[in-house]
Amino acid sequence: MSYEKEVKLLCDTFKRCRIPASVVSPLDPIDNVIDFSIRDILYKDYGKQPTLQSFIGTLLPNTMYRYTDEFKLCYIYLRLTNTSDTSVLFIGPYLSESLSSRQLLELGENLGVPPKSQRYFERYYSNIPVVSEGAAVLVMLDAFCEHIWKTPAFAICNVNAPDGAAVMPVRDQSPSDNFDDTLFNIKTMEMRYKFENELMQAVALGQIHKEKLMLNSFSEEMFEKRVSDPLRNAKNYSIIMNTLLRKAAEQGGVHPVHIDKMSSEFARSIEQVTSLSQNNALMREMFRSYCKLVRKHAIRNYSLAVQKTILLIDNDLSTDLSLSTLAKQQNISPAYLSSLFKKETGKTVSEYIREKRIRYAASLLESTHLQVQTVALHCGIMDVQYFSKLFKKQMRKTPKEYRAAARAQH
Repeated sequence: MSYEKEVKLLCDTFKRCRIPASVVSPLDPIDNVIDFSIRDILYKDYGKQPTLQSFIGTLLPNTMYRYTDEFKLCYIYLRLTNTSDTSVLFIGPYLSESLSSRQLLELGENLGVPPKSQRYFERYYSNIPVVSEGAAVLVMLDAFCEHIWKTPAFAICNVNAPDGAAVMPVRDQSPSDNFDDTLFNIKTMEMRYKFENELMQAVALGQIHKEKLMLNSFSEEMFEKRVSDPLRNAKNYSIIMNTLLRKAAEQGGVHPVHIDKMSSEFARSIEQVTSLSQNNALMREMFRSYCKLVRKHAIRNYSLAVQKTILLIDNDLSTDLSLSTLAKQQNISPAYLSSLFKKETGKTVSEYIREKRIRYAASLLESTHLQVQTVALHCGIMDVQYFSKLFKKQMRKTPKEYRAAARAQH
C-alpha cells in the first residue's frame, strides 16, 4: 500500500479525537472492526456476518462512503488504492450531532430498548465522540482523498439505514445471557478514566491548544449518575476534575502556592453554577486556566529561547529533539542553546528531554495497555532495550515492573 505515512498521520489524528480509525481488509472478521456492544445491550441477534465484506459490499474506486446506521452511529470507509490491493480505511463510530437525554429516550423507544437497559444505552452514547459536518478532521480526510486519488472531484456516497422504520415494541426483560453488566460497567469506566488521564497529561504539559480536541464531545451524559439531581452530578464531577487538574499542574512544575489559589477560586465557582451548560463552560475554563498556569509559572523566568525550547519539547516528545534541530528551529547555535539552557534550568537539554520522556512513559504505562515497545516509540525512543535501561535508571523499576506495581496499587 502506498501513502503509509499519510495514512498513519490521518489515523492518528482521528484517534486523538477518540474516533477509531484503521486500515483493514474486507476479509477481516467484522467483530474485529466494528463494536457490536450497543447491539448486545438490546439483546438482539443481529446475525453478524463473519467478515467486513458483508457490511461494506463492493467499493468503487475514488469513492468515499459515509454510512449512518439505525443507531445514528456514523462510519466512513474507502478503498485506499485503485490497484489489486484491497486495503480499506475504516473510520468510526462517531455521531454527527450530540444527542440529548430526550433524543436518546426516543431513540431507545424506536429501537425497543427495555427501560431497564436505558442507562446502559445512554452511557454507551456518552462515550461516542461528536464530529459535525465541516469539522477540521473531516476536512483533513477530504484533503487526504484528493491527495491519494489525485483529483478534487472524487465521489461521496451516503449510505443510510432505512428511515421511518416501524417502532419496535419496548420489552421489559432482564439482560440476556450474552450481556455482562459488570463488564459493560468496567468498559465505560475505563473509557472515562482514559479521558481523564489524557486531560491531566495535557494540563501537565500546558497544552492549551488541545482544548477543543479534549473537550469536543464533553457533555452532561459523561457524568457518573451518583445522585438524582443532574446539576448536582455535574457539580460533583467538576469538583473531581478540579482536584485532578490541580495535581496535573503540580506535575507540570507549578508551585502549590499558585495552584491552591486557582483551585480555591474554582471551588467557589463550581458551587455558584446554576445550569448544566454553565457547568460545561466552567469545565472548559478550568482546563484553559490550569494549562495557562503551567505555561506561565513553570517557565516564566526563562529567556525566550529556553521557553521556546521547552515548548517544542513538550509539544511532541516522539519527534526529533536533538540539540541541533532545536537550535536550528530558532536560528541560534547549538552551543549557545546548550549553555543557556543549562544555566537557566540547571539541566542539560538531553537531561530535560529524558526526564520528560520517562515521565510520559510512566503515564502511558499506568493508563494504557500499550506494549512496552509501543510506549517507547511514543516517547521518541526507537530502541526498546535502551528505553528500558533509561526507565529503570530513573524510576528504579523496569517498565513491566512499574506497570505491575501501579496496577496493584490502583
